[in-house]
Amino acid sequence: MQQRTFERYEKKYLLSAEQYGKLRKKLEDKIVPDRYGKNTVLSVYYDTPDFRLIRMSMEKPIYKEKLRMRSYGVPAADESVFVELKKKYNGVVYKRRVNMPLKTAEKWLADEGKCIPVPPNDMTVAENFLFRQISREIAHSFEIYPELAPAMFICYDRLAFDGAEDTRLRVTFDDRILFRREELSLASGAWGEPLLEVGQRLMEIKMPGAMPVWLSKILDELKIYPTSFSKYGAAFERIMIRSRNGGIKNVS
Repeated sequence: MQQRTFERYEKKYLLSAEQYGKLRKKLEDKIVPDRYGKNTVLSVYYDTPDFRLIRMSMEKPIYKEKLRMRSYGVPAADESVFVELKKKYNGVVYKRRVNMPLKTAEKWLADEGKCIPVPPNDMTVAENFLFRQISREIAHSFEIYPELAPAMFICYDRLAFDGAEDTRLRVTFDDRILFRREELSLASGAWGEPLLEVGQRLMEIKMPGAMPVWLSKILDELKIYPTSFSKYGAAFERIMIRSRNGGIKNVS
């Protein structure tokens, strides 16, 4: 059964190569690889022509939201992807998603969320209901924000871990974060402009409540502090700067 709803606190940290190495040693017996281990995560963020969603998000309001399409690895047209509505209210992150073939997802969103996709046949009655409910919420985004369309592609390599004692704790490390503004399809591959400096990684800690004391102590010891870093936000800022200075170099 695919998990379709998430409710948790998330904290982000930009790590130097030295901090990353020391932290991994400290966490050796505290976290274990999740069932997916290492993945290449690809996302296409939807926004208005004037980037209304990301502009509002960067103002750090009490409520903000993002709409994106996501896959793990480069998908073929008939392979499953997620369409996700991610919201943050008063520090709590809520994520709701539905899965469907890439070609279905792209057509659905290109049609501004009209004609809710048919749920997969293997769903229970409860799963079917939730799929339709989340699909309607996603479709409603197109009513609130007219002209939503693919606006930014972002991909990265991710190492994911669960807490050794509490699997509700999730720790991820992202590197090789790339972004682009052209060929905004998951099927177009994992390439773009590097977002981080060489050796840097983005760590995300996701938890249902307060951070474990042992983890807080390790972060304090290594002088690792939280940041409000947003991949989409950082990519948007880079695009604005580069567009004024002329030219963006893509890498694969």
